[in-house]
Amino acid sequence: MAKKSKKMQEALKKIDVTKEYPVAEAVALAKDTNIAKFDATVEVAYRLNVDPKKADQQIRGAVVLPNGTGRTQKVLVFAKGEKAKEAEAAGADYVGEADLVDKIKGGWFDFDVVVATPDMMAQVGQLGRVLGPKGLMPNPKTGTVTMDVAKAVEEVKAGKVTYRVDKAGNIHVPIGKVSFDDAKLIENFNTIHDVMMKVKPAASKGQYIKNISITTTFGPGVKVDQYSF
Repeated sequence: MAKKSKKMQEALKKIDVTKEYPVAEAVALAKDTNIAKFDATVEVAYRLNVDPKKADQQIRGAVVLPNGTGRTQKVLVFAKGEKAKEAEAAGADYVGEADLVDKIKGGWFDFDVVVATPDMMAQVGQLGRVLGPKGLMPNPKTGTVTMDVAKAVEEVKAGKVTYRVDKAGNIHVPIGKVSFDDAKLIENFNTIHDVMMKVKPAASKGQYIKNISITTTFGPGVKVDQYSF
């Protein structure tokens, strides 16, 4: 087992690992136990009682956080004609067609989110092997395959985040930065939680949410009492 740093040891002393905290306390404690020297990301993690191997229990989507994420994301849009102009007007960082496909094939990845119009997916499909593993492949479920490219770009710039259950039934979503006011982090958390409740698969039986925790980039996890709100 790797030895914990002195900072981590001191941070852990502030947390009762046997306790689940009300969300306001959990947010404050996560910020207080942040050990990074930079403005770390605050993240919420859900452990769900679902079987991602079954198609009817896969959870994936996107949501716009009311207070953003504290990070400006670079958006690449595959579109042509009027849709390309709409994307540029909405603030897309890169807009193109085959030229961008070739550039990405060459190893260029200076972007965070990829949006595409449906008619461009035949070309974008060539990039499945490189964009897929990075979680960058456009998908209708996350609103990144759409004719309304302007709205897609604006939502990403406003703080849209995606979520997807992993093989172990976990979902990790950023809710802001350590520099955010507690109230803004709590509001973002509540937005995510509302979505998690709404996307519960009908096939999921028993206790849907096993546990929730809030953490910072390098900090320890703080368990959240899901029955406190």
